[in-house]
Amino acid sequence: QVQLVESGGGLVQAGGSLRLSCAASGRTASTYGMGWFRQAPGKEREFVAVISWGGSNSYYGDSVKGRFTISRDKAKNTVYLQMNTLKPEDTAVYYCAAAKLRVPTSAGFYDYWGQGTEVTVSS
Repeated sequence: QVQLVESGGGLVQAGGSLRLSCAASGRTASTYGMGWFRQAPGKEREFVAVISWGGSNSYYGDSVKGRFTISRDKAKNTVYLQMNTLKPEDTAVYYCAAAKLRVPTSAGFYDYWGQGTEVTVSS
């Protein structure tokens, strides 16, 4: 069992930055690929980024490439999403998710999900 708790969401102006955190707990949390997804009102959940359990591989959704960076601190069992040059279209609830020994870009392959943290970008 892996528990995930997101934090760091909030209100920011367009062009600004936020850093989201996802704290993972559980005996084998370090062996999970960790991903970020987002869901805006009335839209489907969208893949944002994923990082492998060792931290050496990462992948991004097209809409965030070059602006967002995913990283993980294995000692703290925490994954971060640094979001720069934010746009109003980045407004969504952001979810952290864990996939056992995989780095999937599809939500269906994830085993555990956090409760989400809300990000609002004003224009």
